[in-house]
Amino acid sequence: MLRARTAAAHLLLLLLLHRALQGACDVAGGAGSVNALPGGAGSAGARLAPSFDAATPRNVTALVGKSAYLSCRVRNLGNRTVSWIRHRDLHILTVGGYTYTSDQRFQASHSPLTDDWTLQVKWAQQRDAGVYECQVSTQPVRSFFVTLHVVDCDEIYQRMFSDAVPSARILGGPDLHVDMGSTINLTCLIQFSPEPPAYIFWYHEDEVSGRKVISYDSSRGGVSVVTEKGAATTSYLLVQDAAPADSGRYSCAPSNAELASVRVHVLNGERPAAMQTGSAGLSDSWRCVLLLLAAGALHARLLRAQLTS
Repeated sequence: MLRARTAAAHLLLLLLLHRALQGACDVAGGAGSVNALPGGAGSAGARLAPSFDAATPRNVTALVGKSAYLSCRVRNLGNRTVSWIRHRDLHILTVGGYTYTSDQRFQASHSPLTDDWTLQVKWAQQRDAGVYECQVSTQPVRSFFVTLHVVDCDEIYQRMFSDAVPSARILGGPDLHVDMGSTINLTCLIQFSPEPPAYIFWYHEDEVSGRKVISYDSSRGGVSVVTEKGAATTSYLLVQDAAPADSGRYSCAPSNAELASVRVHVLNGERPAAMQTGSAGLSDSWRCVLLLLAAGALHARLLRAQLTS
């Protein structure tokens, strides 16, 4: 009898130990445990902490008056929220898809089934430049910083050509042909200059009098200059009622660049050899086109005859 009671007690103890071990296994590796193997996208998302995509641009440049888009890509967001904060005054601009500022130029957007949270700044102004924080509501919070640069067209031009040497050129050179009695219209373009030239001189040089500054109030009359200053400065020289004496070399000499020259030929009804050569070249080009079309038609006819035979 004593042995039977002892065996029953041992059996009961083994059963209790087996159940205890089963419970421990469920806690350590069950479907709802912290250390459980991934059982699907939902469980993986609940286990992993939110993180930012390192490939997201941290510097954004926008033009004055245009829209700027600041991106924030958050992986494994779960049930957390994304907020955008302006660092200049620590103002909360958006929380989730809601805007928390009276400035309606700011708007947050999020496309479902994506990790992208974008802050749009409409009609960007210089004062909008600065650091913006994309913040995730974890404990402690996680942040991703984006710097917005707002520039105008002139500033971009200066950045692009800040290392370039200022230069001047007269469009249409090196030789220009005009008919006698018409208007000589020369355009000088000054580029790659950090600031417009202080002055621009125009020169006329011929075999008789050499080079001299063009005078706008000379007895000849009909000479005028129009200059438009900006990121690129343009100067226009107009000489009305062109005469053979107006032939020669014309030079544009800005204060901040080397001069540019072009030779002007005033024609008295004659046709220069250069223009005749150009016409002959055009005729040769048309002759080549016609020959190619004829060859193509002949090839198509031979191919059609081979197919029918």
